Amino acid sequence: MNVFLIGYRCSGKTTVGRHLAQSLGWPFVDTDALVAADLGASIADVVRRRGWEAFRLAERHVLAAVCARRRQVVATGGGVPCDAANVQRMKQNGVLVWLRAGEASIEKRMRKDAASALSRPALGGKDALQEIRRTLEARRPLYRAAADLWVHTDDLCAEAVRVAVTVQLARAGCLAQFGRN
Repeated sequence: MNVFLIGYRCSGKTTVGRHLAQSLGWPFVDTDALVAADLGASIADVVRRRGWEAFRLAERHVLAAVCARRRQVVATGGGVPCDAANVQRMKQNGVLVWLRAGEASIEKRMRKDAASALSRPALGGKDALQEIRRTLEARRPLYRAAADLWVHTDDLCAEAVRVAVTVQLARAGCLAQFGRN
């Protein structure tokens, strides 16, 4: 089984995922990084040159390959849970943990993360806060439906989120099911 971290961009999936993987002694996988490596370009470049559909197709293929392996912590792209087939595949292969962040926290993190703008394309032509609000409104029900567990990440450092995720996994019996190492 795997631990899949889902949520909006800049909710902490990659940073927390690295901490969690280290604490469990498991490999860490970032699906966005794998897609970019497979396509030989940043996500922003792929979307600009080939469109969102090409990116989402590549994302599905990467997720399928990731799900063929076990005992790993996986940071998924923010849109992965918007595809029912992706959710089904993840559910069959692990537990989904939603890292929930509010609009203000996401915007603040995006502004602090210069690499985010370069590697992750905007989803629409609106300003950042409008885009975050609109997209979160559409995705919250999908994240909620997909998630087995969730942790609010606002005002928490990555290590505190990692601890909260670990506690949630333990309470749900997942750590005993997975085995820690």
